[in-house]
Amino acid sequence: MRKAHFGASSVERRERMASPLSADLALKWKVNAIPIRSDDEVRVTRGKFKGVEGKVTSVYRKKYTVHVEKCTRDKANGQTIPVGIDASNLVITALKMDKCRRAILMRRKNDKAKGGDAGAGLTQVD
Repeated sequence: MRKAHFGASSVERRERMASPLSADLALKWKVNAIPIRSDDEVRVTRGKFKGVEGKVTSVYRKKYTVHVEKCTRDKANGQTIPVGIDASNLVITALKMDKCRRAILMRRKNDKAKGGDAGAGLTQVD
């Protein structure tokens, strides 16, 4: 598991950096979590910045961290830097919607409606 985590490609890291959706979004799209991206609006649920809401400024896949607009700290020289937050410690409150993302959500919603498991792909043999 360590090798898979640290040796993951950028595409694999995108999937690993999924955040849960807020209750109203989860009801609307019938999806629990989705990979996070820039310009999503999020709420921090754990750590020093718990309760802070802001927009995602960048997703740093190399370090598995997300930078949120209002989560910053000041360095000794006065410079302000963003603090990296793990994607699992965020809840997406508003999605930045585009054509591709809407297609992903609709596909996953339709899979759930059919009663199929979205990630299964295997059939059970008795």
